[in-house]
Amino acid sequence: MSSRLYHVPLSPFCRKVRLVMAEKKLEVELVEERYWEKEPDFLRRNPAGKVPVLKFGAMMMAESQPICEYIEEKHPEPALLPKTAEGRYEVRRLCAWFDDKFHHEVTANLLYERVNKKVTGEGYPESRNVKAGAKAVKYHLDYMAWLLDQRRWLAGDALTMADFAAAAHLSSLDYICDVDWNRSANVKDWYAKIKSRPAFRSILADQVPGFPPPPHYADLDF
Repeated sequence: MSSRLYHVPLSPFCRKVRLVMAEKKLEVELVEERYWEKEPDFLRRNPAGKVPVLKFGAMMMAESQPICEYIEEKHPEPALLPKTAEGRYEVRRLCAWFDDKFHHEVTANLLYERVNKKVTGEGYPESRNVKAGAKAVKYHLDYMAWLLDQRRWLAGDALTMADFAAAAHLSSLDYICDVDWNRSANVKDWYAKIKSRPAFRSILADQVPGFPPPPHYADLDF
């Protein structure tokens, strides 16, 4: 089944979809989309004007979490959602945590201010927002460390969609050197494990014109 993902390289929501598809060894054609230009063709694909948008066979799908869960249902192996209702709840809770709370408190204040504003021509970073994001990321790293004190992975003993949701945001921030990996050995070890997976290779190969990644970004022994 042919698939095409309309995406932006540093979008954590697009990265989550890419990671889920790569983990399941599903090939996808990547098409960079300048969503902020609101081209009619793109708005026909998603009237909300947001990425990611996945063309999967005859379907055109938007919103990263429903896309990932659809992929999970159509291609259940390897499983990225637990078998129990309690386990699935915890994965979904953490996906929502990163895609909502982490996104608004950290990603939007750091990545969007420093990169997206320049790329989309919206102006300069707001220093107040950058400071708020730099403060908030410490809280979130500490919360992840607390989870990983009790579990092998974020949602339990197995790798799940929750790990990819978190790694999508953190990898985007790591591209612009906004993660202090020395804050928690547990979080750094977790990221090293997930970063070394074959599914992560295309993420580590991303290049954004005008924003070269730091040397440690693609280094598995960072």
